[in-house]
Amino acid sequence: MTATNNSILLHVDNLVKHFPIMQGIIIQKQIGAVHAVDGVSFDVRSGETLGLVGESGCGKSTAGRTILQLYRPTAGSVCFGGVDLVNLRGNAMRRMRRQMQMIFQDPYASLNPRMTVGEIIGEPLIIHNVGTRKEIDERVENLLELVGLDPAFSNRYPHEFSGGQRQRIGVARALALQPKLIICDEPISALDVSIQAQVINLLEDLQQQFNLTYVFIAHDLSVVRHISDRVAVMYLGVIVELANRKDLYEDALHPYTQALLSAVPIPDPVVEEKRRRTILQGDVPSPVNPPSGCRFRTRCPIAQEICAQQRPEWREVKPGHFVACHLA
Repeated sequence: MTATNNSILLHVDNLVKHFPIMQGIIIQKQIGAVHAVDGVSFDVRSGETLGLVGESGCGKSTAGRTILQLYRPTAGSVCFGGVDLVNLRGNAMRRMRRQMQMIFQDPYASLNPRMTVGEIIGEPLIIHNVGTRKEIDERVENLLELVGLDPAFSNRYPHEFSGGQRQRIGVARALALQPKLIICDEPISALDVSIQAQVINLLEDLQQQFNLTYVFIAHDLSVVRHISDRVAVMYLGVIVELANRKDLYEDALHPYTQALLSAVPIPDPVVEEKRRRTILQGDVPSPVNPPSGCRFRTRCPIAQEICAQQRPEWREVKPGHFVACHLA
């Protein structure tokens, strides 16, 4: 779980992803855009886990997919191992994909029901022309063992497995090409609580074994606290706070982070009784027409006039602790 060295593997700078809203059937024209990701910047060091948290619809999954170029960004840059992925096309991009993989949120929708488990896990190896048929079959068996499944299951189909087993298959597929970076897009949110801990422990074991780097997307703050080295908090397409795990959970500076943490129960009845919950008023604004200035100002309990007029600067308040708030 701890970064093995301080070399930056992934550098995301001012990443923007807008989805156009079109009108008309024959002649289409753009009448607006969904501001899904709107200027996100962060670094991920080799061997560490960066947690990306926020409520549903804040742009976490879109950010993950845009980093991997599954969605082409509207603006900004994504440097992986010193190479800007935004400028890559065709075979050059395909070669880079071997080093970056994704574990998807829904273990039911992310596996092809017409393919056997062996075919699903072996498909990346065939696409990238890695090894002979015999070597691919051996690799599939090794991967199934690695994620805690019986290699004899390779001829079965996804519908014959439980949700937790399917997610293990998704993990095996992501590991097939021995990547350096894995984007984990809420990999446990669709699973039973009893299974969630097993998958988290598996991911941690694999990280130590293969020196993997994770971007772990989730909305469960207690899970993120357990698995992450650093945590970035996202709200309506922008990152509002980024700090190492201890600093963020013990001394959150942004009002939104404070509100999120106040909703996490503490397993100490005395402390829990004294704690004050921060109840946010109103709904999250539409990403089609986000508020001016600070995105959070419409629900912020301490908002001032400057919050509506000026977008807060992304600044380092303490070593390694960044926040975007005029009043922090």
